[in-house]
Amino acid sequence: MAWLTTHSPRPHQPKLLNSSILKQSFHVLTVTLLSLSLPLSFLLLARLSRVSFYSSVFADSIPHILPFPLPFLFYTDPSLLHALVAIFTVCTLLHGLTGKITPLTEPPPGAALRQARLPMAWAALCMLQFCVCLGIEGSIAAGVDGSPLRLGSAERSLLSKTIFFLGLHETTVYWSRAVVRPVVDDTVFGGARAEGPLGRAAVAMGFGGLWWWRLRGEVEAMVVVAEVKKELMMGIGASDFVGWWLYYLTVTIGMIRIVKGLMWVGIVLFCRQVKEDLGEPCLDEEIV
Repeated sequence: MAWLTTHSPRPHQPKLLNSSILKQSFHVLTVTLLSLSLPLSFLLLARLSRVSFYSSVFADSIPHILPFPLPFLFYTDPSLLHALVAIFTVCTLLHGLTGKITPLTEPPPGAALRQARLPMAWAALCMLQFCVCLGIEGSIAAGVDGSPLRLGSAERSLLSKTIFFLGLHETTVYWSRAVVRPVVDDTVFGGARAEGPLGRAAVAMGFGGLWWWRLRGEVEAMVVVAEVKKELMMGIGASDFVGWWLYYLTVTIGMIRIVKGLMWVGIVLFCRQVKEDLGEPCLDEEIV
C-alpha cells in the first residue's frame, strides 16, 4: 500500500509532458508564421512596384480596373508599409554595425516604459499583419503574382540575390526577436522565454521555403522598376525610390553579415593558432 501511495502521481506525468510539448510546438509554429510577415511585406512591396510600373506604362489605368482592395492599397498602404519596413531594416543595420541592442530591443530604464514595450510590439505586429494580409490577398485577386519581372539589363545578378537573401534573413531574425517573440512569449507563457535552437531553425526553414517559393523570383521588382523607369526617362515616384532604397539597404545588411562572418572565422583560426603556439587558452570573440 505504501508503494502504491508513493507512486500514485506517476500516471499524470505523461499528460503534463504532452501538454508541455504541445504548448512548445504551438509557440514555435506561431513565432515562425508571424516572423514570415516581414519577408512577405517585401513580397507585397515588390508586387505594388509591378503595379506602379504597369500603371505608368498604360497611362495610369491599372489602379482603376484592379479589384478591391488593391486600388486602395496602391494609394494608401505603401506609405504605412514602407515606414514599418524601413524602421526595422534601419534598426537591423544599426545592430549589424554596432553589435549592440537597438532602442527597439534595449530594456527601457523606467518601469512604465518597460510595460509600454509590449503594447508597442502588439501595435507593430498587428499593423504589419493587416497590411500584408490585405495586400497579398488583393494582389492575388488581381493576378499580379506569378512570373518575375523580366526587364533585360536591370535584372539582378546571382551574387546580388545571394547577398540580399542574407540581408533579408538577418532582418527577419531581428523582427522575430524584437517584436514577434515578446508578443508570443507573453501570450503563450506569460513572460519572456529563452530562444532555443529549434525556434531559430524553424524560422530559418520557413524563410528559406518562402524565398524558394516566391521571393527569389519577385522581390527584385523593388529595384528593377526604379532603374527601368530611370532608363526610360519616366517619372520615379516616392514609393519606387523607397523600394529601391530598401533593397540596397538590405543588401548592405547582407554584406555586413558576410564581413562579420569572415572576421569571426579569422579570429577563431587566429586564436587556435595562438593556443597551439603558446599552449594557453584563447578566448573566442563572439561578433556574429
